[in-house]
Amino acid sequence: MTRPQGTVERTYCQLKEMAANYAFKPDSRLNESELSKKLETSRTPLREALNRLVAEGFLTSRSGQGFFCRSLNPTEIMNLYEARAAIECEAVKLAAMRANPADVLELERLLEQSHAAEYQPGTSPVALVKLDEDFHLRLTGLSGNAEMVRMLENMNGRIHYVRLIDLKTLSERDGPDVITTEPHKRILDAVKRKDPDAAQLEMRRHIERRLEAITINVRSAFAQLYAP
Repeated sequence: MTRPQGTVERTYCQLKEMAANYAFKPDSRLNESELSKKLETSRTPLREALNRLVAEGFLTSRSGQGFFCRSLNPTEIMNLYEARAAIECEAVKLAAMRANPADVLELERLLEQSHAAEYQPGTSPVALVKLDEDFHLRLTGLSGNAEMVRMLENMNGRIHYVRLIDLKTLSERDGPDVITTEPHKRILDAVKRKDPDAAQLEMRRHIERRLEAITINVRSAFAQLYAP
């Protein structure tokens, strides 16, 4: 009897969210029996989902030892940020050359809605990161390159926890308007003007201004993950 493909996909999505948020401690071994009970799934779809997450870089596996949570270290996070910068800078350049004006206007409306949501009392850092990720994914989509969107989705998941800490710290210090809304408006204005060089420059500034804080944010991530 063939099991429903939906079982594998559901298990995969649940595990991916857990891995992105370091529900498993860095480098810790995953207990497949406990996960099977927790996620209410059998071992076969669980194993399929785990192998998929290994291939995507969310987990690791060791022959004869099982599956492990990925490491959390500044070098790996820096590599991912640099890769993200390369993809998004090229994508926004293509967006400035290719984007349909109607799609740009739609993204402007999304940005206005996001700005309003950011200032609602009690808006969580998780919601702020989701709004930020959504903007960047939609903007990359304006490039017309589906592979860039797919790669960015993967990177977003793998740096999600560190970005959550980074955005929380910056928002508390400077306010979300300075951190996300204003840079996003400048990037989108350049796309709207069909100025690829300006769009690429604004995107690079937006992403790379956070590179120097990666080591600090990784330390903060460890402190939160291992807090008593």
